[in-house]
Amino acid sequence: MTISPEPLLKTPLNDLHVALGARMVPFAGYSMPVQYPAGLMAEHHHTRNAAGLFDVSHMGQLRLVGADAAAAFESLIPVDVIDLAVGKQRYGLLLNDQGGIIDDLMFFMREADVFVIVNGACKVGDIAHIQARIGTRCQVIPMPERALLALQGPQAVTALSRLAPGVEKLVFMTGGYFTVQAGTQRMEVFLTRSGYTGEDGFEISVHESDAEALAKALLAQPEVKPIGLGARNSLRLEAGLPLYGNDIDNSTTPVEAGLNWAMQKVRRTDGARAGGFPGAEKILAQLAAGATGVQRKRVGLLALERIPVRDHSELQDMNGQRIGEVTSGLLGPTIEKPIAMGYVPPAFAALGTRLNAIVRGKPVTMEVVAMPFVPTRYFRG
Repeated sequence: MTISPEPLLKTPLNDLHVALGARMVPFAGYSMPVQYPAGLMAEHHHTRNAAGLFDVSHMGQLRLVGADAAAAFESLIPVDVIDLAVGKQRYGLLLNDQGGIIDDLMFFMREADVFVIVNGACKVGDIAHIQARIGTRCQVIPMPERALLALQGPQAVTALSRLAPGVEKLVFMTGGYFTVQAGTQRMEVFLTRSGYTGEDGFEISVHESDAEALAKALLAQPEVKPIGLGARNSLRLEAGLPLYGNDIDNSTTPVEAGLNWAMQKVRRTDGARAGGFPGAEKILAQLAAGATGVQRKRVGLLALERIPVRDHSELQDMNGQRIGEVTSGLLGPTIEKPIAMGYVPPAFAALGTRLNAIVRGKPVTMEVVAMPFVPTRYFRG
């Protein structure tokens, strides 16, 4: 007997994607646009130069409500939640008891709750984990009725401010509630000045019933074009941002992933609220030991010849010994050079180190370089 696969879910913008000629693919259990007729390269460059609109409604949105919500959430992540001011956003890492990364996420401190966004492929497990761990301390309220749009690029603020005056006053990692005028329709949204491309931009949480009207109003702006998953991937890789499931997973610690910056001093050894999160003993020991505390490190890699190096390519030292693997790789459209991320032992992680990626059985020389590959342009005021 043949068992039919689970049918793909659709976002509130599915019909619009199809009408715009998108090529739809399965992603995180949803039917999602990988690219539009203009193609990945054109979409990538348009986002870098103007403004691109992404449907990221597959992401999970939830609220943590109650007087103890911030402290409860802080017990799950190695990040300062309690001291985060209302109106500000922060990057977080949901950890398992071995210090591995269950998911990376964004959270925002609002007057009435902690607003959390998790990755689409992980959201069911994430919400169950959060509910199991802190559900007795605060309300954990999923928001499946909310869609999520991302408007990214240097002209994003110009386009969005026509519809939502005042957004231009926000700076990176801040946000709030806004009224948007989408044609004849007015709607309330919650948005942050943030994103996943390295560019200035916004992520907009909107009720599913208003999502299509909002998307159409944004696409009517001369700066804005629709962008698919393909360009989203190339943009985030150029920005040096890890992709969950590729560059980080539940076997990767934040220190191995080079995400030390995401763990504030207050949560580290000798901090006012040191430890107290899953895997704390292991992670704090890795931080204290420095380069010798881990067996592998995430690095940026630049190929010295124009041969794209793809995910899962083997990495070897110059003597032909296997030392690691590429986790993300492609030809960077902005810099027109092959770029990649991968994990190597600390002895090979220093900037300028050369190693070989094996592509179709042949070595391609790569150099360890600093990330991001393309400078970020977040608006900080």
